[in-house]
Amino acid sequence: MDEILKTEIIHIESVDPYAESLGDWIDREFDAYAERHGVVCNYTPFAFAAKKNGEVIGVVKGHSFYREVHISELIVAEACRGQGIGSRLLAAVEAYFQNKGFDNINLTTYRFQAPEFYRKCGFTLEYIRENPDCPTLAKYFFIKKTDE
Repeated sequence: MDEILKTEIIHIESVDPYAESLGDWIDREFDAYAERHGVVCNYTPFAFAAKKNGEVIGVVKGHSFYREVHISELIVAEACRGQGIGSRLLAAVEAYFQNKGFDNINLTTYRFQAPEFYRKCGFTLEYIRENPDCPTLAKYFFIKKTDE
């Protein structure tokens, strides 16, 4: 008897990036893959908010995983910039992750954003990925070693 070959059709669709079920699936897969390679993924999102009179005026958010902390966003309300709020948000991240087994804190920013700010906060520039079509979108990769 001939074996019947089934061809499955795989559909790619847009989904809610914030769906809890999607995050759970990603966590399980990353954790299993990391474990097979002898490391611990331990993906953990974090966020800190600066508030004035109960209103958010700045936020830093990101995630920790493996032995790194990655800052994905840092923004301070325009009217509140230049008052040390961004520095305090970064310091909160550093204090939170200090002595917890992480090797570094890293982030990216663009030329038009705040490369000099991160240097002033003790981050070291690893490299710049230039954008020849739009120089203001050159991407800066920063790292700061954690003190254990």
